[in-house]
Amino acid sequence: MLRDLLTEAQNPMSSGIDGLSTIEMLRVINAADQEVAFAVQRELPNIARAVDAIVARLEKGGHLFYTGAGTSGRLGVLDASECPPTFNTPPDLVQGLIAGGDRALRHPIERAEDDPEQGKQDLMAHHFAAGDVLVGIAASGRTPYVLGGIAYARYLGAVTIGLSCTPESELARASEIAITPAPGPEIVTGSTRMRAGTATKLVLNMLTTGAMIRLGYVYGNLMVNVQPTNEKLVDRARRIIATIAGVSYDEASRLLSDAGSVRTAIVMHKRKLTRAEAEAQLAAAHGRLRTALGESS
Repeated sequence: MLRDLLTEAQNPMSSGIDGLSTIEMLRVINAADQEVAFAVQRELPNIARAVDAIVARLEKGGHLFYTGAGTSGRLGVLDASECPPTFNTPPDLVQGLIAGGDRALRHPIERAEDDPEQGKQDLMAHHFAAGDVLVGIAASGRTPYVLGGIAYARYLGAVTIGLSCTPESELARASEIAITPAPGPEIVTGSTRMRAGTATKLVLNMLTTGAMIRLGYVYGNLMVNVQPTNEKLVDRARRIIATIAGVSYDEASRLLSDAGSVRTAIVMHKRKLTRAEAEAQLAAAHGRLRTALGESS
């Protein structure tokens, strides 16, 4: 029953929240939010399994898909859309699907989540294949749209990851890898855009950031595959080159202009190579800067 789900339970901490002063109300919300990180912490072994599974598929040419409805779907689309500007990944490498389509990003289309067949059809329309990974996101762990997508992905033999905030959920049972942070009942009963949404965002951050680090898109803690598409990112790219190559900001600017990318600029300078030679070195290293520089990880 829906009423028996952890995400639908009433939180005793907030039972009289409407009678509190504004500052006391916010203290209740903040205290509850502090429990979210610990809920995610308990799931780190499962999140690590998921990251490694994602990397294994991406290294072989696969793609990462998120599927969800409502808040869960929006968070998946958000995480996917932030990968190209952050890591300069191809637009189709990480894709987010939401029940009801793009209109559902701004407008509630509540009944869209009730159709498991649509979950399958949306994946088919985006050419989801056996070599891909599907992360099904559903705070309740029971959304039919998500379960339909997971069932189709398992039929194909793709990796399936179920992200929910309800222990022993149907989604967890249906997925190869289950990630179940359980922060507990919401401050506003059933409003899973709050604590469950925060937990979901934290996990999604880990999945893509962890995968990109493993794939070599990060050197140290610097985003060396950053796409310098605006003034802020051009400045960041120059500072990254200056830091890793050990050169002045002006020299880093010249290197970036000559190389066309951060990683190529660094390899050109540190290995004393031409642009073509540096690009070949990076290609042989599968884009991993540390490997191209001959450094141990």
